[in-house]
Amino acid sequence: MKPLYLDYHATTPVDPRVLADMLPFFTERFGNAASRQHAWGWEARDAVDIARAQVAALINASAGEITFTSGASESNNLALKGVVSARRDRGNHVVTTAIEHKSVLDVCKGFGDEGLDVSVVGVTPDGQIDLDELRRAVRPGTLLVSVMAANNEIGTIQPLAEIAAIAHAQGALFHTDAAQAAGKTPIDVMAADIDLLSLTAHKFYGPKGSGAIFIRRRKPKIVLPAEIEGGGQENGQRSGTLNVPGIVGLGRAADICRLEMAEEGGRLGSLRDRLLDGLRARLRDGVHVNGRMDGRLPHNLHVSFDGVEGEALLMALSDLAVSTGSACASGSKAVSHVMEAIGATGDRGRASIRFGLGRATTSDEIDLAIERVVAVVDALRAKTSA
Repeated sequence: MKPLYLDYHATTPVDPRVLADMLPFFTERFGNAASRQHAWGWEARDAVDIARAQVAALINASAGEITFTSGASESNNLALKGVVSARRDRGNHVVTTAIEHKSVLDVCKGFGDEGLDVSVVGVTPDGQIDLDELRRAVRPGTLLVSVMAANNEIGTIQPLAEIAAIAHAQGALFHTDAAQAAGKTPIDVMAADIDLLSLTAHKFYGPKGSGAIFIRRRKPKIVLPAEIEGGGQENGQRSGTLNVPGIVGLGRAADICRLEMAEEGGRLGSLRDRLLDGLRARLRDGVHVNGRMDGRLPHNLHVSFDGVEGEALLMALSDLAVSTGSACASGSKAVSHVMEAIGATGDRGRASIRFGLGRATTSDEIDLAIERVVAVVDALRAKTSA
């Protein structure tokens, strides 16, 4: 019997409606979207155009501002490296935060190795960016500010419009990694004045290996150097034969989220609260929520338990598919950089669980999770105190 899956931050299953739209493009509708001379190519091109409009609608962009990629990590790399390359004559400074995904932090580390000045802004203990520290960090000559829309471990949502205003006041561009937020919480790139945004399908019930980057084309028009040359696809930004089935899946998944996000977010938020209330009622003391509860992704709960050793906790919960944090760093036994950033170090940082709820999660599954976690934590605490 498979474990109960509560790790929807790591990845999500493809929605059956998404799969149904994708399948024909593997077989009878197999055309190359760049083939302009026949119906197979036209059909593929039209499907890509529809998907581009669907992704744009999810974030209130225009279709021409969407470039398809393999996922958020590629989009993050393209945004950061592209902006620095295109605007290097304007400055030598990049700003990010201490809780970003590694695909942002590692790129910024590389910038530092190349001689750029990189400022890493801290967050408050509740996981919110320190806006006063950000204001002090951004200066004339800052090329880019990159701050994730919502954290992949503790679920905190950042104030994107305020961050954009701080960046733009000094002439910097603003990029946000929306891998966890897109499709889960409303994002409006126009209202928030976002310049670049990264997202990926597999976080919101689309296929793995399909993502996108929003690059603003209006006020200002942002032009980045080509990431891949040799065919001119994606307006010359990223040459190569388009992954039509994956793009169709990304578009349909985005459209479903746009239509169902509000209702599903309310349902998941209620289940998340049920989970937290159950853990607190049964375990009473020593349950700590990491990150603020308001301004949080509706399907996220990240909690730590006093008197428990982290590795033993996860090993004992083998029948629950949960994690301590990012799937990209799940092999490490050290406290995550996110937990360190909010001051949750030592035993608290290690004895933590990230619960990620999803479309298939039911109240019965939440009750089962409560039973299992309470039993394991009680047993481990009793063993420790014996």
